[in-house]
Amino acid sequence: MTTKIIGISGSLRTGSYNTSLLDSVRRFMPDDFEFEVASIREIPLYNADEESESGVPESVAKVKEQLASAGGLIIATPEYNHSIPGVTKNAIDWLSRPPRDIPRVFGNLPVALMGATPGRGATLLSQNAWLPILHTLGMRLWSGRSMAVPAAGEKFGDEGLHDEKTLELLGKFVRGFTASLLTNPRRSRD
Repeated sequence: MTTKIIGISGSLRTGSYNTSLLDSVRRFMPDDFEFEVASIREIPLYNADEESESGVPESVAKVKEQLASAGGLIIATPEYNHSIPGVTKNAIDWLSRPPRDIPRVFGNLPVALMGATPGRGATLLSQNAWLPILHTLGMRLWSGRSMAVPAAGEKFGDEGLHDEKTLELLGKFVRGFTASLLTNPRRSRD
């Protein structure tokens, strides 16, 4: 049986280090896993009036279904002003609508956090800022290994992630997360 892992990049920027880091995950994904990146690019700004008038937008419904059928989630998060990016928080706000869908979409979903930034501080503050959100939505944080890439401009190029040490760390991160999904898979979502 194949386990599907969804990846979400917290950056919309063309040439994003975090999107590139997420793309590099594919190199290390074991054969019995399927890896799919879900885009939040088309998710509009959350507006309760829009939700009550038109319901959940199609772009949101698509990502909700990807998460509901996933055995795991990897979030590649930038760090903006020592916290999570607004576009990613906005996506989560939409994905949690209506609230009755939270257990089906997020319930017991194993999640791993990683991130890359041009600065020297990595993305540890952003990753920490995710913790109350993950807890509130009932997700299960995997904390077996840290993956926070500082000085990303030196480690990424036109062909993606090229730094050997970072690639080695990413391989250990992916293997650790996937192994945890085999020993402790996602259970009932309701």
